[in-house]
Amino acid sequence: MLEALKVIFLGIVEGITEWLPISSTGHLILVEEFVKLSLRHEFVEMFNVVIQFGAILAVILIYFNKLNPFSAKKSEKQKKMTIQLWIKVIIATLPAMVIGLLFDDFVDEHFMNAYVVAAMLIIYGVLFIIIEKKHEGVTPQATKLSQLTIPMALAIGGFQVLAMIPGTSRSGATILGGLIIGASRSVAAEFTFFLAIPVMFGWSFLKMLKFGFAFTAQEFFLLLLGCVVSFVVSIFVIKFLMQYIKKHDFKVFGYYRIVLGVIVFLYFTVSGLLA
Repeated sequence: MLEALKVIFLGIVEGITEWLPISSTGHLILVEEFVKLSLRHEFVEMFNVVIQFGAILAVILIYFNKLNPFSAKKSEKQKKMTIQLWIKVIIATLPAMVIGLLFDDFVDEHFMNAYVVAAMLIIYGVLFIIIEKKHEGVTPQATKLSQLTIPMALAIGGFQVLAMIPGTSRSGATILGGLIIGASRSVAAEFTFFLAIPVMFGWSFLKMLKFGFAFTAQEFFLLLLGCVVSFVVSIFVIKFLMQYIKKHDFKVFGYYRIVLGVIVFLYFTVSGLLA
């Protein structure tokens, strides 16, 4: 029961932080200092990635009609535009897919620590503030997904590669990239959601493959529970974010990242000195 309560809490954290540009890794690395799962280390490593699967299902549910090229409700033109959207998503996924397969183990070994996370939280927090201030009063080049060109999509995919460094935030890197190349906030956010589908499916499968699918009954239940919780929470968070950015910019998330980065740095520095 205690492990189930921990998993529910972790699922809530994942569902909130996966879609807001504030780094799910940054939050989980801090949360895990106080909420540790008493399970195999290999399972916990896999769990922290595969729990994102529930968050992805939330995107598919919310945007099912927009993402479905075979919908009977769509005209032939709309179906063609949906297929073009998927082509852009696939093209934008290629950089992360190639670099991820080559350097996944290297990143886990050399960058998965609190100080790297703290640094990335602060750096990207500052960038969000700078970019948003720079874009004040500027009309975006792409205010609809259909206006997002293949080169623009590929550029956003390039920014997604940066999210391999823990603390960057996948959504943070791609949204920031979208803003830099001239996409509106809503287009940058939606394309980020869609880009997450193949990336997270692939990453989750890769982690499960490494784990070997060797679950105990308890581990399978807890993984399923975590996915369900992150799925439900993600639905509310995605809808909130899309409403929020209609009237607000991303600067508040930049300030939040800076504060969190300082907290992470100070906490682990002090803990290290007292150990």
